[in-house]
Amino acid sequence: MLQDLTDRLLSAARDEGADEAEAIAVSATATGIEVRGGRLEHAERAEGVEIGLRVLIGGRQAIVSGADHSAETIATMARRAVAMARAAPVDDSLGLADPDRLAVQRDAAGLELFDPSPEPDPATLEALAMQAEAAALAIAGVRTVEAASASHMRRDSWIAASNGFQGGHLRSQHGLSCTAISGEGLGMERDHAGEGRIWASDMPSAEEIGQLAGERAAARAGARKPPTGAFPILYDERIASGLIGHLLAAVNGTAIVRGASWLRDAMGMQILPDGITLQENPHLPRMSASRLFDAEGLPTQPRDIVRDGVLQGWTLDLGCARKLGLESTASAVRGIGGPPSPGITNVAMTEGSASRDALIREMGRGLVVTSLLGASINPTTGDYSRGAAGFWVEGGQISHPVNECTIAGNLREMLMRLTPANDARAWRNIRVPSLLVEGMTVAGA
Repeated sequence: MLQDLTDRLLSAARDEGADEAEAIAVSATATGIEVRGGRLEHAERAEGVEIGLRVLIGGRQAIVSGADHSAETIATMARRAVAMARAAPVDDSLGLADPDRLAVQRDAAGLELFDPSPEPDPATLEALAMQAEAAALAIAGVRTVEAASASHMRRDSWIAASNGFQGGHLRSQHGLSCTAISGEGLGMERDHAGEGRIWASDMPSAEEIGQLAGERAAARAGARKPPTGAFPILYDERIASGLIGHLLAAVNGTAIVRGASWLRDAMGMQILPDGITLQENPHLPRMSASRLFDAEGLPTQPRDIVRDGVLQGWTLDLGCARKLGLESTASAVRGIGGPPSPGITNVAMTEGSASRDALIREMGRGLVVTSLLGASINPTTGDYSRGAAGFWVEGGQISHPVNECTIAGNLREMLMRLTPANDARAWRNIRVPSLLVEGMTVAGA
């Protein structure tokens, strides 16, 4: 069905006079269940098929999308897209991939991106959410559970282009999360736990997730502001990927083309400590971001973004690569209603030799951050400021929970002063361990 829709879109675009065209069709179903207080709080299900068309005429492009698949609608979409493209500004970097560069391997079965087991029904999802909630409530100190939810998603996508490319990926996703609350009145604190996997058999149990949410919330009881000053900060593993995410955003081709990146002049320079590598591997099985080809039909492959601390290259789609006089890194991603843009798949950071607890002992006095909120980050200078909560460390041991503080620094300096722990988890698309960063500013009491 999806291939037929994309073929019809391409045919309509050709009939209207498009030089090049690219069509995408996506079929998706999603079910979500949320419980609270031992009762069903919310249930939703969404399903449908959406289509999108990108046309290119003489260096101009336009994109249209819709959810109606009738012949009349497809003809109208093509006509409007061509008319819009003819009125758009010229961009010489636009264009499809050369046919001889397209991915040859397009069967993604080896990546195991789809769980063929029966889709869980709403009653099964509700039972899982109930189990998570009950496990959280069983933890001493937990006052209530804000929500526990379970979900399932199936998504089938197909891309076709006038350069001869045809290919798609079928994916599934199981999800489970729980948010627990401890304390009373103005002293209430919340924390959560959640996991998502392609295969149900890879998911942790609902009891494990609920128990972890409860333990995290109970540990936050009695939080207070930390002192103000310059201290070492340990980013807990569950939020450390966000720090590396700022680096990944800064080497994205879109930011580089615009000159709006604090790493715009750092190609070939050291941006992480010696011995640390950031590798992207799009071919890891059972990972939700894995893919054999990108949204422009180019074959993906593993690459080092940073090797031994030195920046190796930008993350590029065809358009950004052409603007910079470089080759695409086969990193294009796109949705139904937007053009291709650079994006990442699975990124892993070199782990250290020390455990999280060993790094806490090494800190002496400082802050362990377990949650972040808000952000003030200057994309051109890397100046960094975020609200934070976590635990205060005295004498190399966790002393008490803290909240309502701000941490600040400069990303380029912070990344050069980090020490990774050895606790990265395998199921993260950005696989980063806990990170100790020296000399940051904490603003608290």
